[in-house]
Amino acid sequence: MPIYNQKVMDHFMNPRNVGEISNPDGVGEVGNPICGDMMTFYIKVKDNHLDDVKFQTFGCGAAIAVSSMVSEMAKGKTLEEALTITPSLVAKELEGLPKNKYHCSNLGAQALRKAIRDYAKKKGVKIEGLEEKGEEDEEGKEN
Repeated sequence: MPIYNQKVMDHFMNPRNVGEISNPDGVGEVGNPICGDMMTFYIKVKDNHLDDVKFQTFGCGAAIAVSSMVSEMAKGKTLEEALTITPSLVAKELEGLPKNKYHCSNLGAQALRKAIRDYAKKKGVKIEGLEEKGEEDEEGKEN
């Protein structure tokens, strides 16, 4: 029995929006030291919309598929709409992930959120849904 469904395999074998944006408006990087997955998201913002979203991911098939799906889900959305992309929404769009790979959907949503946070910080703008305090991502906490 295959580990990944057809949709996950499609996004893994044919990832969308791979690459780097030169002079991005925001960059978000996350990693999971336990599994070794690393994701970097780059965004270009135009008129409060994500005009372009690209990613670079080093990791397993699920991590690549999640990055691809998150980039597709976010592209063209307003910043506020993009912030509503949750790990469970990503997993649902991919028609499910194996339980031991679900953490990958967390990373994709976190990387996008960090890129939007980076943009807001650089531009000095407040974005609804982007809470600043008490929202540190797990990998950002000191042990």
